[in-house]
Amino acid sequence: MNQTQLTAEDLTQQLGIQLPSAEQPLNLTWRNENDVRVWVKRDDLIHPVISGNKWRKLSQTLLHSAHAPPAKIISFGGGHSNHLHALAYSCQKLEIPLLAIVRGDYSQHMTPMLRDIKHWGAEIEWVNKITYAKRAYANYLEQLNALHPNSLIIPEGGSQLDALNGVASTVAEFTQPYDVIVTPVASGGTMAGLIQGTHNSRCQVLGLGVLKGHDYLQELVTRLLPSEIQHSGSSIQKPTEQKSWQINSDFHFGGYAKKTPELVTFCEQFEQDYQIPIEPIYSGKLFWGLRQLIENKSFPPGCKILAIHTGGLQGKRVQQPAKIIRNQDAVD
Repeated sequence: MNQTQLTAEDLTQQLGIQLPSAEQPLNLTWRNENDVRVWVKRDDLIHPVISGNKWRKLSQTLLHSAHAPPAKIISFGGGHSNHLHALAYSCQKLEIPLLAIVRGDYSQHMTPMLRDIKHWGAEIEWVNKITYAKRAYANYLEQLNALHPNSLIIPEGGSQLDALNGVASTVAEFTQPYDVIVTPVASGGTMAGLIQGTHNSRCQVLGLGVLKGHDYLQELVTRLLPSEIQHSGSSIQKPTEQKSWQINSDFHFGGYAKKTPELVTFCEQFEQDYQIPIEPIYSGKLFWGLRQLIENKSFPPGCKILAIHTGGLQGKRVQQPAKIIRNQDAVD
């Protein structure tokens, strides 16, 4: 197929994306005195590699890149990055070179994620903490553009303006109205897209921060939003506040990728109870926080809640033996 003629439907077929994702009801085993009802948007099932919000955030950019391929795509992430994992697989399928700029030097102790992206042909550049901190600085990005002419730079996590419409498409798939949409928040793109998609409804978007810095997360999300809805949120961490969106930062467990034995045990028990795989970096903190809020009666009686499972289970592989995900392991 001529890539310049590729449609959005063609791209999803070429990459093996399965849409729409299901909305699975949860028969809660938690204390639930307000009798709230919970469904899970199973975006983790849309693809074994390009799962969840990674596809949603990258879909528009990948379509543009298929129409007019850049010389190279450049992006950023850590040693367990779900974003780099999904992007590397996508680039390999679309035959676009990828430069992955990775925080830290894992060359002597490659993680399962890094083994995968190397197998898929990604070039990896190890950078220290000081250099990685410049990833959003204009002068650093200009240097990268000079070193790699005609390349496309995608921000960490894929969170950029192009991501919003892709994430907002999640809302168009809903099979029923909800009172609250709950999502983990890290780089801000998923929450901003959900806010955009629900802006003209009565549905509230509640983000549960998975890293420290409430004001930082609030700023990340606000900066991505259109000006007319930038100030529709609240910094007050109460789900019942009558604002279209807000962020709760009570459940980050000390910071990004921080976890406790209790959280790990919760993830294991949740998977046994509901047959839904989660990990302690994103989805585990989401459902832990949701349980606490429900048990504390933070939602009004009868509230209908949709939790977005944003996929990306690299955090689950950290404690497992390294296994390269080859092309035949993913659904083509």
